[in-house]
Amino acid sequence: MIGDRRSTRLAVVGTIAAVLFSALGLRMWFLQVVDAPVLEQKVEANKTRTVRLLPERGRIFDREGRVMADNERILTITVAWDVMRREADRLELFGRLAPVLDVSVTDLENRYDSGRYSPLLPMPVKEGVGEDVALYLIERSEDFPGVDVANQWRRDYPYAPIAAHVVGYMGAITPEEAEQYRDLGYDLNERVGQFGVEKIFEPYLRGTPGYVRYEVDSRGAILSVVERVESTPGNDLLLAIDLDLQQFAEEALETQLRLRRFVEACQAKDANKISVKPQFPDCQNLKAPAGSVVVSNHATGEVLALASYPTFDNRWFNAGVSSEKFAQIFPRDDDPDKSILVNRAIQGQYNLGSSFKPFVAFAALDSGQLPGGADYRYLDEGTYTLTSIDSTTCQVVKCVYRNALCGGGNNPCYYGSVNVEDALAVSSDAFFYKIGEQIFAERGGQPVLQEELRLFGFGARTGIDLPYESAGRVPDKDSKADLVERGVLAEGESPNYLVGDNVQLAIGQGLLAATPLQLAQAYGTLGNGGSVLRPLVALALLEPGTPDSDEPGVADLSQSAVVLDLARVSPIRTIEMPIDYRDPIVRGLQRVITGPGVTSDRYHSTTGEKLFASYPYDDLPIAGKTGTAQGAASLPWNDSSTFGAFSLDPFRPFTVTAYLEKAGYGSRAAAPVVKCMFMALADAVDIEDVELSNPLDVDSTRAAPDRRLESTRCLGGSQYGGRD
Repeated sequence: MIGDRRSTRLAVVGTIAAVLFSALGLRMWFLQVVDAPVLEQKVEANKTRTVRLLPERGRIFDREGRVMADNERILTITVAWDVMRREADRLELFGRLAPVLDVSVTDLENRYDSGRYSPLLPMPVKEGVGEDVALYLIERSEDFPGVDVANQWRRDYPYAPIAAHVVGYMGAITPEEAEQYRDLGYDLNERVGQFGVEKIFEPYLRGTPGYVRYEVDSRGAILSVVERVESTPGNDLLLAIDLDLQQFAEEALETQLRLRRFVEACQAKDANKISVKPQFPDCQNLKAPAGSVVVSNHATGEVLALASYPTFDNRWFNAGVSSEKFAQIFPRDDDPDKSILVNRAIQGQYNLGSSFKPFVAFAALDSGQLPGGADYRYLDEGTYTLTSIDSTTCQVVKCVYRNALCGGGNNPCYYGSVNVEDALAVSSDAFFYKIGEQIFAERGGQPVLQEELRLFGFGARTGIDLPYESAGRVPDKDSKADLVERGVLAEGESPNYLVGDNVQLAIGQGLLAATPLQLAQAYGTLGNGGSVLRPLVALALLEPGTPDSDEPGVADLSQSAVVLDLARVSPIRTIEMPIDYRDPIVRGLQRVITGPGVTSDRYHSTTGEKLFASYPYDDLPIAGKTGTAQGAASLPWNDSSTFGAFSLDPFRPFTVTAYLEKAGYGSRAAAPVVKCMFMALADAVDIEDVELSNPLDVDSTRAAPDRRLESTRCLGGSQYGGRD
């Protein structure tokens, strides 16, 4: 029995051994025959390492060839990885390096822990050091083991801070972007465009990386170069921006904002000379913290200038300052008035006030809302009372709306009998209140006004080639319900879109949200007769290596070659704009500039005729509209100022808009800035030529230096402007 058991056990063991040897043999056959190529690749990969060679980035030019973004060779201090493996050694080395490089040990540790740098190349610890620092470290190599000096590229902005919001800046790949850029073949230690055209045209500006493949030993040490493929530089980029005009726009905007801060705004008073809102101060200086200017060609869509304030010097992002210093320059402030890294021209979400009325007038004419069309007349007695709501409801909701105040008192302006042209010239609110109510009530609450306004581009991104553009909002039932659901509106606000909402929309107030660029696109559409054009910042991608001219800071565009023409004019859509609709609107906007106003109880001038009395109208005729957008609690020091205008000369088809936040009446803040811009376009005022920048003052605590117009004469007359 015992022998039988042993035989059985031996048989089982033998079977198992046979199975195991068979499996092992099968695996060896698979590895040697079937999977041999894959294994060979893995072995080869273990024997070689590939390091990417980053290309020289493409340069950026304004329309005259001035170099807005360039590259310069810099010295970078690096540290070999093997001397940093042990924490004690690393901290000792960082402690020695920090004071020499004028950085903190924390900054050096953050670089070490970031995971952004290639393990095959030394870690960069400070870019753009001076030769004195480099020589100091090289001469003391025994005190700084593993420390070396490398030649690298750094982005330079020769005309900074001009057009910083347009050009943008370079920055490290953020953790949120890591996967996206990794999929595109980037190394995570690369710097990429993070704002402006630097970001939008990143793939073209970057170029094509090359590589070096090294043979390495088992420890990873480099033995030899197996293969080397050089990188291809990025495409150069030609912009539509005119730097002279851009500089003038930025100076005019900043100058006017600073001047407006000296203006005191006071509440209206009742018959007893008591402020109508006694819970607030009687008077307060205007804050005028921010604003923007857009100058475009409404025949092509080209953006000639796009200014946003507050602004910044984009060289800060390459200055190599400490994180503490950078936080001082660009503080994270919850106050939106102080936001620096916001392009207000394309990201601002604003009411537009009366500058919105030309498009409401077109909507009324195009939809057949006005009996008799442009000849329809309305008796403006200073107030408008809703007729679609019964008197009982009027006890709990607002039913009476009034015009802007006249004569500094608490009485609304009375304009008498006005048509479309008159109503635009003197900015009759009551005329547009009536449109707002009736186009809603008589059409069963259908979004007729909204559909007409969207034709001009409101409520949608323009498609400009800059990042982070806001779409804005043309309010309707869906958007209002969403605002209520998200708690954006005041508690108790009805989620239903009501007639009062439409009345406010008709004068550019209420739930409307639009950008200054959208306003420019819409005024440009009026100017060109109905073509809604996509705004263009970039004109063309050029072959790499556009040569420099003999003039410093200027490229020779005559020697450039276009790779891709970006300036092909292709309307987003075309609005049918019959002359009997467009002409009365344009005439009304002309009268805003030249007069005359209307006479009822007295003569009422237009909102711009006194301001533009000094404007050379015959040199460059224009048409435009003022706007004052009421702010928080309808207090006058919270009112924002806007103005939009277009030229009537088909050979000089310019559109200009300006928006100055919390700067008061449209005729007194934004309109003078637009006036200056058109005077510059008409060659009626001298503008400075741009000059190459002085070196960045790294000891400064400000994002950009103050800039002002050499002469404020073109702003003159603003104190005589009208209300709106």
